[in-house]
Amino acid sequence: MADTALMPIPGQVDPVPIARDITPRADGRIDLLGLPKARIRELFEAAGLDTLQAKLRAKQVFHWLYHRGVTDFEAMTDIAKTMRPWLAERFVIGRPEVVEAQHSVDGTRKWLLRTADGHDFEMVFIPDADRGTLCVSSQVGCTLNCTFCHTGTMKLVRNLTPGEIVGQVMLARDALGEWPKGSMASDADDQDDEAGHYTADGRLLTNIVMMGMGEPLYNFDNVRDALKLVMDGDGLALSKRRITLSTSGVVPMMARCGEEIGVNLAVSLHAVTKEIRDEIVPINRKYGIEELLGACAAYPGASNARRITFEYVMLKDKNDSDAHAHELVRLIREYDLPAKVNLIPFNPWPGSAYECSTPERIRRFSDIVFEGGISAPVRTPRGRDIDAACGQLKTTAEKKSRAERDREAAEAAAG
Repeated sequence: MADTALMPIPGQVDPVPIARDITPRADGRIDLLGLPKARIRELFEAAGLDTLQAKLRAKQVFHWLYHRGVTDFEAMTDIAKTMRPWLAERFVIGRPEVVEAQHSVDGTRKWLLRTADGHDFEMVFIPDADRGTLCVSSQVGCTLNCTFCHTGTMKLVRNLTPGEIVGQVMLARDALGEWPKGSMASDADDQDDEAGHYTADGRLLTNIVMMGMGEPLYNFDNVRDALKLVMDGDGLALSKRRITLSTSGVVPMMARCGEEIGVNLAVSLHAVTKEIRDEIVPINRKYGIEELLGACAAYPGASNARRITFEYVMLKDKNDSDAHAHELVRLIREYDLPAKVNLIPFNPWPGSAYECSTPERIRRFSDIVFEGGISAPVRTPRGRDIDAACGQLKTTAEKKSRAERDREAAEAAAG
C-alpha cells in the first residue's frame, strides 16, 4: 500500500510545489541517483572527506553513475578498494523498481515502475528504423483531466523526483544494454576505451520525449534538473536537440522551459476553437488558445530548424472537420510559427466517450494542412495491444495483486 497521500490540488490550478530535498531511506543511506556532481561533492564533504578528496570522488562517482550506469560501488575500478566500502556504507545508487515489463507485437516496450514509497508509474520505449524514442513520465497521475486521455482519469499523487525521472532513462539503457564498457583510467592499455563521448549513432535509444504520465511544466524544477543530467556531456550526454518536452499549455512556464532547459517543445493543442478545447483540454479555460500560441511564438530557440510540434488527436465528429483543418493552418500562419503538426489517431480505452476519426477523414485533414504549407504527418499508433499508445498510459497495478503478477510472469517464462 502506498504511503504517500494524494496531493491536495483541487481543479485547474498551478501545482508547482517546492522540490523535495533528498528523501531519507530507512537504512540511513543517501541515494545518489538524480543528483548533480556539485551536490554529490557536498554530500561527500558532509560525510567526512576533505575538499580535494570530495571533489575527486564526486567526479569519479558521477562518471560511473551516469556515463557507465553502474549500481554498485565495487564496480568503480578507479576508486581505491578501501574507499568503496566507505561509500557503500553511506550511499546507494538506486533505480525505480520494475513491477512489470511488457512487449508489444510491434516492438514497443512498456514498463510499470514503482517508487520507493509505493506509487506506480509507466514509461514506454518505441523503436523505429532510424531512431528509438523513450517516453518518460514526470508525475504519478495527472491533474489536467484531458477528457480523451486515459492518464487524465487518474488523480495526481505526487511529482516524480529528479532521480525517478532520470532513473527511467537509466533503466532503459540497462534493458537495452547500452552502457559503455571500460574504465576512466588513462593508461596506455585503455586508449581504446569508448568512454570519451556518447553518440546516438548505432544506439537503440536515441531520443527522449517528456510525454508520459503527468504535465512536465507542473513539475518544472525536477524535470529541469533531471534533463540537465541527461544532457550533461560527462554523464548521459544526450543532445538537447534529441529531447522534446510536451505541455498541455502551462503558459507561464513555457519561456522558462526554453531558457533553462532549451529542449524542443511540443504542445498538446488538439482543438482550434475555445469551445472544443475547453472541453477536451480543460487547462484552456485558464490559458486560452491565443495566449498559448503567443507563448509558442516567443519560445526561445524556436526556428525552422527547431520547429514547435503541435500534437492533435483525431476525434470523430469533434475536431476533425475540413473547417477545423483550415482554422489550424490560419492560426499557425497568424502567429508566424515555425511548426509542424502531428496527427494522432485516437487510441481507445475503456469508458472513453470518443471514437477515432476514420482513416479517410484523417488523410483529408492531413492533406489540407499540408496544402497550407505545414507538415502534418499521421502518427502510426504503437503499442496499442499493451496500452502503451499515446493517451493510454494509466497504471493498472491496483487491479492485479502481487500474486497475480507473479503467476503471469511465471507462466510467460514457462511458455
